[in-house]
Amino acid sequence: MREPVLSVRGLSVAFPTRRGSLTALNDLSFEIGKGEVLGIIGESGAGKSVTGSAVIGLLSPGRITAGEIRLGGLRIDGLDDRAMRRIRGKRIGMIFQDPLTSLNPLLRIEDQLVETILTHLNLTPDQARIRAIQLLDELGIPNPAQQIKSYPHEFSGGMRQRVVIALAICGEPDLIIADEPTTALDVSVQAQIIHLIKRICKERSTSVMLITHDMGVIAEVADRVAVIYAGRIIEQGTVANVVARPQHPYTQGLMSAIPPLERRPERLTQISGSMPRLTAIPPGCSFHPRCGFAFDRCQKDVPRLQGGDDRAVACHLYDEVVS
Repeated sequence: MREPVLSVRGLSVAFPTRRGSLTALNDLSFEIGKGEVLGIIGESGAGKSVTGSAVIGLLSPGRITAGEIRLGGLRIDGLDDRAMRRIRGKRIGMIFQDPLTSLNPLLRIEDQLVETILTHLNLTPDQARIRAIQLLDELGIPNPAQQIKSYPHEFSGGMRQRVVIALAICGEPDLIIADEPTTALDVSVQAQIIHLIKRICKERSTSVMLITHDMGVIAEVADRVAVIYAGRIIEQGTVANVVARPQHPYTQGLMSAIPPLERRPERLTQISGSMPRLTAIPPGCSFHPRCGFAFDRCQKDVPRLQGGDDRAVACHLYDEVVS
């Protein structure tokens, strides 16, 4: 069996506060294979972005309190800042949510791309500039030799996001973490960016951790999906299984909230309540106050994620023995 590009085992992350340490992630485990897209989905505050930050080593002031992260077999969660800087950009690329804040507004696109390429690849400045122009052309930016001289504010939102993608892939990384890469864009541009990410995965065999709250994006791009709620994975598996036949009540609620195309519903389905604050995560299953299927055990025992690669769910409704 081939070693996964990314392996996360038992990951827990905490943030210090005046009231003590707050656990943002609790015992997360997942893998991403070569050329695979894993979608991480959940509501705001579920822990999606914290998961990406933990992998790329940008957690401060948070810290990893348990578990391990391996990139191509190399354990990276305990590396110092200098060692992690060699990995960021070269082996792990990052696509942030807002392309305008991801780019330095005072530097031309050329300066930012060439600097990144020279940092991670053994090329001369002239070679790096040629490589930068090739990347912009590959990502669909017209007249790249001229456009590379522009500043970020001279580009549209979609073009800026293409530049951010170019920055993420210019070091030829094994893994790309895409944190809400389409949220700040209009619908037509979203579709273009989604197509770009799919093409990059196929042509470069690059693995992607796609963080989003949009189940439609997951269904379009991802191979597998992990659903996070209050810092825990509550369901994961292939997109075909999780999207088409969700088992956890929370995942079912997410899917039911998407309006059907074939008919106009009288009202949209919604999940009652909201994501619990880190200071008030309930005991047992953290979803039980919002769940219409909860029973006594849900209030006491944390459900264990059980199942296989194609489907795993953490819900007492699927326990072999309910006591």
